[in-house]
Amino acid sequence: MNYTRSEVMQYVEDNDVKFIRLAFCDIHGMQKNVAVMPCELERAFDTGVGFDASFVRGFMNEVKSDLFLVPDPRTFTVMPWRPSHGQVVRLFCDVRYPDGQPFEGDCRALLKSAVRDAREMGLSCKVGTACEFYLFKTDENGEPTLEPFDYGTYCDTAPRDKCEDVRREICLALEAMGLRPETSRHEQGPGQNEIDFRYNNILTAADNFIAFKGAVKSIAEGSGLYASFMPKPLPGYSGSSLRVNMSLTRDGKNLFQMQDGRFEPEAESFMAGILRRVSEITLFLNPLTNSYERFGRFEAPKYVTWSHQNRSQLIRIPAAPDTGHGRLELRSTDPACNPHLAFALLLRAGLEGVHDKLPLCPPDNRNLFKANDEETASLEHLPGNLNEALQEAEKSSFVYTYVPEKLRASYFEQKRREWERYRTSGNGQEFERREYFLTV
Repeated sequence: MNYTRSEVMQYVEDNDVKFIRLAFCDIHGMQKNVAVMPCELERAFDTGVGFDASFVRGFMNEVKSDLFLVPDPRTFTVMPWRPSHGQVVRLFCDVRYPDGQPFEGDCRALLKSAVRDAREMGLSCKVGTACEFYLFKTDENGEPTLEPFDYGTYCDTAPRDKCEDVRREICLALEAMGLRPETSRHEQGPGQNEIDFRYNNILTAADNFIAFKGAVKSIAEGSGLYASFMPKPLPGYSGSSLRVNMSLTRDGKNLFQMQDGRFEPEAESFMAGILRRVSEITLFLNPLTNSYERFGRFEAPKYVTWSHQNRSQLIRIPAAPDTGHGRLELRSTDPACNPHLAFALLLRAGLEGVHDKLPLCPPDNRNLFKANDEETASLEHLPGNLNEALQEAEKSSFVYTYVPEKLRASYFEQKRREWERYRTSGNGQEFERREYFLTV
């Protein structure tokens, strides 16, 4: 990636590009786009392309509805599953008011602001994501069913793993888009898959995650399947996580690389900052009622703890024989989140910990999946449902500091209504299938 404006313009002119998708996300991380013809691209770079923001969840109302999309040339990519003749390309955009000022509901801008503040502290953050998703069969009309594509289990091979060919097509498409998938495999659940990405700067990692979800859904549909990123689509089986691997660098040195059994003090404070604020920002990391069905089972954490290599902890430190791969892995986040908003808040929490020189609590090396109630009674736990997460966020001075008022009020109101619909639905499982299965 990292194209310049002139390089984008030249590519479009030389390569039979017919449509340019100007992409952005609503406050919940759902990708949207406005398509323009090549002759409109220069105008888009100069002044932006307007759209009716009153139809986008959490953006504007009908009285004051005009916002503009200004493409970021560094995010230019070809959509490889579209025709090679009459190409379709995509650019992520900044969302701005008519006067050019940043729009408060643009979570990509929030992440860029956090990155700037980290840079002023002499720090940079890299992120690698590891995301799970399910593949389901479709019926004779092409509509999704709840029947998994296969009944394979962890790291199975064909013929038990029927998802193998689809994963291959996804990885090849991602590679053609300039993304860097590292590993892929069948996961624990029937029809469940995982694709892990090499680390990148935190903004690119968030952009790439949005691109990844779109690619998975498009290629699955082309294979006659339906891809779901719903956190817990099948009761009784493994949920789907978005594990967030974060490293911190100063002057080119990875502060999470252990020396004599310890991290650099700034890395410890960064992790302590995330542990201090994680319950307050869980609403944004786990944004659906269905998100909370994962916690405490099938390797999804429940308690605010950390340890080395231990997968029962909220944060684990993976083994890293390579000196450049030291990192923390946050295991609670799920793929329904808005990655720009989630990553911005995680970065802010870590930076706050560094600023405050927050000490890191001792690791908890127990298997918390097997611990009894007496053993875990003293541990802080994550919110148990969406309403608890909402209450934690509403009383958080941290959230009020870093989530703009307009975005915060809209997000809180929508989640409050969502919880009320769930609570009064009479059948929470049916509510979640209706609300989330076809949208996440």
